[in-house]
Amino acid sequence: MICRTQRFTPLVLAAALATGGCGSDDDKSCDVARQTGCGTGLVCEPVEGGRSVCAQPVVISGNVFDLATAMGIEKARVVALDANRSPISTVAITDAAGDFSIQVSNPRTRDGAPVARDVFLRADAQGYATFPSGIRQALPVNTAGGVSLDGKLVVADPQTTDVGLIEIPSAGTGTISGTAAVPANQPGVLVVAETADGQAFSALADRNGDYAIFNLAPGDYSVRAYARGAVHPAASAAVIADQVTDVDLAMGGNATGTVSGQVQVVNPGTGKETSVILVVESTFDEALARGETPPGLRAPEAGAPSITGAWQITGVPPGRYVALAAFENDLLVRDPDVCISGTDIQHLEVVAGVPTGAVDFKVTGALDVISPGANGPELLTTATPKLVWEDDSSEDAYEITIVDAFGVPVFPEPVIIAGASGGNPEYQVVDPLPPGYYQFKVKSAKAGCYLSQTEDLKGVFIVP
Repeated sequence: MICRTQRFTPLVLAAALATGGCGSDDDKSCDVARQTGCGTGLVCEPVEGGRSVCAQPVVISGNVFDLATAMGIEKARVVALDANRSPISTVAITDAAGDFSIQVSNPRTRDGAPVARDVFLRADAQGYATFPSGIRQALPVNTAGGVSLDGKLVVADPQTTDVGLIEIPSAGTGTISGTAAVPANQPGVLVVAETADGQAFSALADRNGDYAIFNLAPGDYSVRAYARGAVHPAASAAVIADQVTDVDLAMGGNATGTVSGQVQVVNPGTGKETSVILVVESTFDEALARGETPPGLRAPEAGAPSITGAWQITGVPPGRYVALAAFENDLLVRDPDVCISGTDIQHLEVVAGVPTGAVDFKVTGALDVISPGANGPELLTTATPKLVWEDDSSEDAYEITIVDAFGVPVFPEPVIIAGASGGNPEYQVVDPLPPGYYQFKVKSAKAGCYLSQTEDLKGVFIVP
């Protein structure tokens, strides 16, 4: 197990430490958009319910390191994301030790204290897999826990603001970088570079449009940007090993499209409401059933899952997508039953200005994960974990799979065990797993037909 020295231990201080001068009703000239009207070292932030206030900036401080060696990674790119995985900061570049600091905008109370907000970090670096990706998901960073330090509210917790990256053996050494035009209604854009055979690499451009795509093999690529309400014509790039190819992406005049349909909830259990997202088809991983979502391509566009029937996503750029329902932890999952209609993963094409046909889903109640990984990635003390999940009373068998951080199955074939009669079913892993990140998934079945499955984002564990 790699042990890293804790560089900084955050303390949750009283709200008084979270304020920074000018937190009064006198700040009537403070302008959030222009960042004017505040004294030196202060920022203008929105206040819940309207108006604005001058306050100390909220800064997330952390470190990007090699997960195998614990050494810091220089020149990694880190950006802060909101709950919908849209950028809320500019890109920070790590120093020689892998350290970074990112200033994020954060709503405030009337006296300037940060309103509790969950922020997520994305990190990219040459020679490493993007975080988050595959089964690895970012943990929330709560901005209300900042410590007043040198005129800033610093949020630094090794558990959430330090990011370990996994090295990619024999990664390509080419890079595509540039600026992608960001529409006024979105905080950033997703940029995807595709080879002629459909292999995709991606980056998230920040609110200034700055992006870089690493790990590219020499060859020709088609580069496109995606965000709700905007169309970016594709550009071509000829990548050369060990060199950076500059590609800027402008917005064009083509129309966007609308994707809509119905969600039918079958045997929901305790799950009642869900969400729908669109992911760029070339980034979709069939084994993990996930991919890259452009900013804004979600129903509902923001907030907790609330879809119970009809859904619609407007402003969709032309292109090919995969629509996913019940992807979030909402106690619901896509109905896996291949013995009935309406349960296939939905692939679709959006043509400029043309509504797509109805995209309908069937979702069902999830098999809840008991352990490990019920409430987020779980660090184990053993290499042979016992997998436990909620019983499906109508099954006669369970199918179990385990995948590593890159989505590669651990078992040559899924493990099949008989259905349980009373109590929660379990499976004991016999052969020790090598150190690393893993996720287990379970499907219940009856007479050869799947009934339900565990949630897409649960069941992640770490073998030390």
